[in-house]
Amino acid sequence: MGRVHPFLDDGRICLTNNAAERALRGIAVGRRNWIFAGSDAGGCRAAAVFTLIETCKFNDVDPQAWLADVLARPPDHPAKQIDELLPWNWKAGQIAATAAA
Repeated sequence: MGRVHPFLDDGRICLTNNAAERALRGIAVGRRNWIFAGSDAGGCRAAAVFTLIETCKFNDVDPQAWLADVLARPPDHPAKQIDELLPWNWKAGQIAATAAA
């Protein structure tokens, strides 16, 4: 049976959630604006977009560049390769394309 506190075995695990709280601070500051999302579905879509943007930041990807590229691709991009558009895979693809050029 695993340990209840894995940070006792692995010194790389952070003891706090400060990084996650800092990432959400901008959203919390604007929370009065988010009540105007229009509907519950609009709120869910906003949460999904915020999650993708924070995932970009976490993976050192420029969210604006990622969104511009990813939103321009879907008509031509195969559905079976949608995982290539995730921020961590997209960054790797950009690096490979730059190295090949």
